[in-house]
Amino acid sequence: MLWLSVRRNSSRLVGTYMNSPLSRRKARNAVKKYGINLDEYEKQKFKSYNDFFTRKIKASCRPVDMTPEHLIAPCDSKLRAFPITAAKDYIIKGAPYTVSELLGGDSACEEYIGGLCLIFRLSVDDYHRYCYIDKGTRDGYRKIKGVLYTVSHVDGLGRNYFKRNSRVYTTLHTENFGDVIHVEVGATLVGRIRNRVSTVFNKGDEKGYFEFGGSTIVLLIKKGVVELDEDIVRNSMAGHETQVRYGSKIGKKI
Repeated sequence: MLWLSVRRNSSRLVGTYMNSPLSRRKARNAVKKYGINLDEYEKQKFKSYNDFFTRKIKASCRPVDMTPEHLIAPCDSKLRAFPITAAKDYIIKGAPYTVSELLGGDSACEEYIGGLCLIFRLSVDDYHRYCYIDKGTRDGYRKIKGVLYTVSHVDGLGRNYFKRNSRVYTTLHTENFGDVIHVEVGATLVGRIRNRVSTVFNKGDEKGYFEFGGSTIVLLIKKGVVELDEDIVRNSMAGHETQVRYGSKIGKKI
């Protein structure tokens, strides 16, 4: 059943339902369950669950910290920070990755050893649009398809399953933080990552959005570039996440 759930046809079927008027009740239920204040958004009535999920917030409700030396969160999320090593596994969407595996074996990751891996975990109640962290330009997008793996001896059939989800990444050539790798990770039944096509951007510009499902953004920053805020460092060392918001300060340039 898990194998079937991550197949492309299953994702398409779920996507069709989430884009149909039949899913509007699910949107109403989510608003009630998570206490979402629709007054903060540009519209309050939705054609489907996906229309609700990709809703756009009023700019006044997500002011962007425009101080050049301040690193901002690209999205509403729960953040943990880790040092980058060649061997360390990072758990992202329930699956272990090394930095190399996250980027599909791209050797560019070697330049980031000793730097910071910032994992921004979005849940259903979060705002699912994300922005650029600084002014700059970017390379083209690289897409990596998701794969289902079998490891260990855990379930009744002697198998334990985990998945490597679909990912999209690009290198941002930023004005204040040098080259930063920005990765979007899709969820099991989503795989739909909608990025803007522009290659020149300003801090706070919308970079894209996720369609239905909780998702994750990962930033890889080189060594000696950024000093994170103390609460994020403290929480991360204790194994806890820190709630952050789109455009809010999370660190500063060294």
